[in-house]
Amino acid sequence: MNLHDLHPFAEEKKSRKRLGRGESSGKGKTSGRGHKGQKSRAGASIPAQFEGGQMPLARRLPKRGFKNIFREEYATLNITQLVSHFPGAKSISLDDIYSRGLVHKRCAVKILGDGEIDFPVEVTAHKFSKSAADKINKAGGQVKALEG
Repeated sequence: MNLHDLHPFAEEKKSRKRLGRGESSGKGKTSGRGHKGQKSRAGASIPAQFEGGQMPLARRLPKRGFKNIFREEYATLNITQLVSHFPGAKSISLDDIYSRGLVHKRCAVKILGDGEIDFPVEVTAHKFSKSAADKINKAGGQVKALEG
């Protein structure tokens, strides 16, 4: 037996209720639409956000501020995190940072200056804060800022 072989018994098939076929049919006269009003008319379709003529929510809420569509988001890393995850490393590239899971999504990385570094290291990232660049350079390291 297959699914396409299954059929309901004839007595289990219920025919649809025919509307507007006289008072004694149970759905005559107004055909279950009630009396008058917008929903009783033919072709009535009311949008989901319609509030019955009340001032709509989208117009009641205040609209303030500005959203810059050209904003670039940076995942931030402090020098402390670099020192703890790469102790004594000669160079730290973006691939190293991504592979260690320091930045979860592949987005631009900015190195911030919180913490101290005491070994020379070459760090490659998209951006550096001024204090981070100064600390890495003072330790004898080098910063490489990527464009774009």
